[in-house]
Amino acid sequence: MKDTYKTIAFSPEEILFKEKGSKFFGYAFPITSEEEVKPIIEILRKKHPTACHYCYAYQIGTEKISYRANDDGEPSNSAGTPIYGQIQSFDITNTLIVIVRIFGGTKLGVGGLITAYKTAAQLTLENCEIIEKTIDIHFLVSFDYKNMNKVMRVIKEKNIDIVTQKMEMSCKIEIKTRKKNAEILFEIFNSLYEIDIKIKE
Repeated sequence: MKDTYKTIAFSPEEILFKEKGSKFFGYAFPITSEEEVKPIIEILRKKHPTACHYCYAYQIGTEKISYRANDDGEPSNSAGTPIYGQIQSFDITNTLIVIVRIFGGTKLGVGGLITAYKTAAQLTLENCEIIEKTIDIHFLVSFDYKNMNKVMRVIKEKNIDIVTQKMEMSCKIEIKTRKKNAEILFEIFNSLYEIDIKIKE
């Protein structure tokens, strides 16, 4: 069972690719939701006010993938798609690539644009540190305070990460474990008397 994925560690320095006078600035950003995209594009618009195209592609998710490729006024599929192709080629997710084009006076044609955006995206990703992360399943464990030791013993023995905890008369702990251990962990807690466990949606 695959329970890891690759993503970028952080946003690297911008790259610059030139083709027939046009400048292509490449940026990469680690993201986890679609809502993060628009504010990033706005920042780049302010940074490059003379640019004519802010083309991008992103992929988000591990089991359920969502992605988008945007040509931002370039001919259809000549910018966003080749950028997205590089995200697939590097086999990464939770990543946004933006290529900002400043027109240099010479038209590149659709073939030239595809090559230029693909190359700029490739150079951007080659400039990134790509890391592997585990796909984690989050559980909510609920129990009465008197059963605290029972729960904590399992958490300690199995070296489980606690995400959040609320310790009162009735306690709630959010834990996470990598996908391949999730079923066993669920069985352990589920078999304990007076302990309730469910997957966090």
